[in-house]
Amino acid sequence: MTKSLILCDCMGTQRIDPEAISDVCGVACSRVHSALCTTEIMSAAALMDGGEAIIACGQEQVRLGEFAEEIGVEQPGSVDLRDRAGWSEQGADATPKMAALVAEALLPAPERRSVDVVSHGVCFIVGPGEVALELAAQLADALAVTVFLTDDTEPPALRTFDVVRGRLTRVSGAFGGFEILIDALQQVVPGGRGTFGWGAPQDGARSTCDIVIDVSGATPMVPAPEKREGYLRADPRDRSAVQKCAFEAVQMTGTFEKPLYVRLDETLCAHSRAGQVGCSKCLDICPTGAITPDGDQVAIDPMVCAGCGSCAALCPSTAITYQDPPVGHVVTRLRRLAEAFRAAGGATPRLLVHDAHGAEMIRLAARFGRGLPADVIPLELGVVSGFGHAEMLAALAQGFASVHVLLAPATERDALLREATLAEAMGAAGRVILLDESDPDLMSDALYAATVDPVDVSPVLTLGNRRQIARLSAQALNPAADAPLPLPAGAPYGAVQVDTDACSLCLSCVSLCPSGALIDNPDMPQLRFQEDACLQCGICRTICPEQAITLTPQMDTSDAALTQRVLHEEEPFACIECGALFGVKSTVERVMDKLAGSHPMFASSEQAKLIRMCDDCRVNRQFRNTDNPFAGNDKPRVRTTDDYLSGRRDH
Repeated sequence: MTKSLILCDCMGTQRIDPEAISDVCGVACSRVHSALCTTEIMSAAALMDGGEAIIACGQEQVRLGEFAEEIGVEQPGSVDLRDRAGWSEQGADATPKMAALVAEALLPAPERRSVDVVSHGVCFIVGPGEVALELAAQLADALAVTVFLTDDTEPPALRTFDVVRGRLTRVSGAFGGFEILIDALQQVVPGGRGTFGWGAPQDGARSTCDIVIDVSGATPMVPAPEKREGYLRADPRDRSAVQKCAFEAVQMTGTFEKPLYVRLDETLCAHSRAGQVGCSKCLDICPTGAITPDGDQVAIDPMVCAGCGSCAALCPSTAITYQDPPVGHVVTRLRRLAEAFRAAGGATPRLLVHDAHGAEMIRLAARFGRGLPADVIPLELGVVSGFGHAEMLAALAQGFASVHVLLAPATERDALLREATLAEAMGAAGRVILLDESDPDLMSDALYAATVDPVDVSPVLTLGNRRQIARLSAQALNPAADAPLPLPAGAPYGAVQVDTDACSLCLSCVSLCPSGALIDNPDMPQLRFQEDACLQCGICRTICPEQAITLTPQMDTSDAALTQRVLHEEEPFACIECGALFGVKSTVERVMDKLAGSHPMFASSEQAKLIRMCDDCRVNRQFRNTDNPFAGNDKPRVRTTDDYLSGRRDH
């Protein structure tokens, strides 16, 4: 069934071209209404009743959705053409952008992975008695409360909640599954006359809870406390903040949906091999501590993960992939936006990547300021910190002239800065701009003032994982590159250089390479390398006993990076007994020079010959030697029947 687009010019404040949008997007457009949310709402009802509909209004999405539920029709979709396109100084030229936004809205939403989190309302309050006890008294009727006192306040006579004190050693977990460890725990002894006393201190106490309210005013108990779901924190001197925590806490009982933001493929992880640490980028960048070492791989606690996406952006092997949404869906959105913009007559679009905070800035700029330029197409994501170099390059490879990433106050910046630098080195020089503006007018001014030359690229079909998308995009952006592109230190692409004078071809690097970029040759002493598989994790450099390996961060866009090349090879040694090839000739000769005639086991020329024999011949020679150190007593002669009969006297 063809989708229908219900249009509204919001009381004549924007110009919409239904024919152009319909031609480009293949969607049936209604007439242009002027007051769809008020006087013409019955017209919207008739159009929604006719089939799957999308309403071109973001402001009244909730109201129109509730109206659809009242009249018993399918919930309509929504696309905002007004704030993002029509309300602008260049609104008269916004038709190509409107077509692009509609084309993107027609894409099916990706499946969202999630897990249910159950909270029974078990609440753990930490703080001084003056604040914590009052807060507990307010919440005791709605939640199961335990107060951990951080001062010497006497326990209250009120027994509607528990009170303890001690030394809080660790808080781990997240909403619905916090774990509390306490040493020197003292519980209230609720007996006797007068003030309640405290029991004997006990170490190693362990408890669980669903919600933690921290009003201690001390250092947060968890990393990135603002990102830890179920961890509510307030300054004990700020009564309004404390009351806000109480209000939020009482809403946190029941079953909730927790998105699973990332997926981990342990087989691709290059964290370590044989106890040698290689890649630790995700461990270093994760703000919440959700990622921890787990042997040769890492482990991700999905309950602690806040979904910033930095780990997926930096992961060199694509072992960690972002799923909300997947990178493939983001690239499809980029391609749809660029294609529709050009099909509607636009020339060179610019991309503005933003989150919910950025969406509000765009709305404010549209209503009270200049709005967005006609060639700036907004792309809203849940978070922008996971928009990595692969996505930046893919946008340019689709024909966007530049990529502006609008930062929010809570945006994790470390990964973005690294990824923008990497994208610039791979062909996006001067085309990736991190826009750190909190004023809507200044944001608009910066976009209007920015000038970028059109990108000279034929749009390519970017498919695969992040590494493959980045490589295809870099090839499109650097068609005339006759040498590998130098990349900044720490880049996940590059070459391995081997000092052939030092390398003994022990092949330790081959056995530990997590991506298979280093390969041996079973037929001869040879070390091979395939550049496009190299993660630059550094395990080979760390494990090399001769320190013969160095890493060169670069991007080779030619097909040579997809083939194996020989880094080092030597002539094999031929066994002096059977002629079989084994080992490396130079290594055998070096061992001969060091051991023959000097080491007690190889003092004579006959013994020294063992060094030049293959494994089979060496074992055979050892057992044939008269002075074989492994030899035992002579094998006893086999006794026969005659031997037994000859010993009998009656025979």
